[in-house]
This record gives sequence, C-alpha cells and structure tokens, in this order.
Amino acid sequence: MKNRGREKIPGAGRSSFALVEQDRVFGELELHGGMRFLDLGCGRGEYAIEVSEIVGTRGMVYGIDLWEEGIHQLRKEALARGSKNIEALVADAEKKIPLADRSIDICFMATVFHDLVLANTFKGALQEISRVLKKEGILAILEFIKIDGPPGPPLSSRLTPEEIEERVILYGFERAGLKEVGPYNYLIRFVKR
Repeated sequence: MKNRGREKIPGAGRSSFALVEQDRVFGELELHGGMRFLDLGCGRGEYAIEVSEIVGTRGMVYGIDLWEEGIHQLRKEALARGSKNIEALVADAEKKIPLADRSIDICFMATVFHDLVLANTFKGALQEISRVLKKEGILAILEFIKIDGPPGPPLSSRLTPEEIEERVILYGFERAGLKEVGPYNYLIRFVKR
C-alpha cells in the first residue's frame, strides 16, 4: 500500500477552520449530546475536536481522511485532550467509508467537495455518504463562495450552492438550508430522504 502521508492529496494540510465563524457553523449543524458525527475529509480534525466536546461522552465523532499525517495529528490531539469519543480513520470515501449502514446523524465536509468534483470522485463518495447516514440524517457541505480569492482554491474550482445541489440531490437528498458562515464561506445542508 502506498504511503498516503507523503503523497500529494488535493487540499491536504489546509483548513477553513480559522476562516469561518465557528459559532455560525456549529449553530447551523444543530449539534447536541449523543449525536454520531462524521467529519469526512477531516484533515487534522479541527472541526472534529470541537464537535467531540459538543456531542459529549454519549456521542461519537469519526474523522476520516486519505491524508495519513492529518489522521495521525488528529489522534495525537484527541489523546492529548483526553477525548475518548473520537475515532480517526484513514480511508478513501469514494470506495468505502468504514462505518455501518445508517449509523451517522450528520456528515460534514469542510472545503472538500470541490476537490471531489475536480477529481470526479464525488459520485462514489455521495453513494457512501447516503449509505452511512440515517434516514433524515444531515449532509452539511462547507465551501468557498464563488468569488476570486485568496483564500481558497482558484475561482475555476469553486462551486455555487446550485452546482452542489444538482449533484447531491441525485443521491436521495433534499436541500434543507443555506447560510454564509464568514466572509469567504457558505454552509449548505441537505436532509436524507
């Protein structure tokens, strides 16, 4: 198996966490104790760490990424904080998310979806997300507003909410909300039907 820790993975190492208004993001997600949360394409897991505190000891947070170094850093941070409700896994979401069917309340992707579209791997990832989400579960996608940057990817890589929606609804999802969560980013939510 190739060492994915050193291989160039689109977006690896960059995070939107410091660019967004975190209270707005977490408020839109309507998190509460006991939830099962999937941070897909989690990188170093900054969102996962914060969510683990919100969902508490009855909840569970799964951080999944192809980037081995990021997963290693998330495990290290979770251990340092004593977070026992975080499981960090190296996996390719296009092929298989290593979680049970209908086991997740919320799947969250922070500035990952545009990379999946560029690599044309979004179809497999959306099939897997649909499989692991509970009925009425939430798919929340945080992306860069389609304006010239920096920060963020080039304008040609950015997606409008409508471009995301036209791809996502094909997998049993219905749009549930849209909100700007900072000067550069928006969060679009879908519910699984």
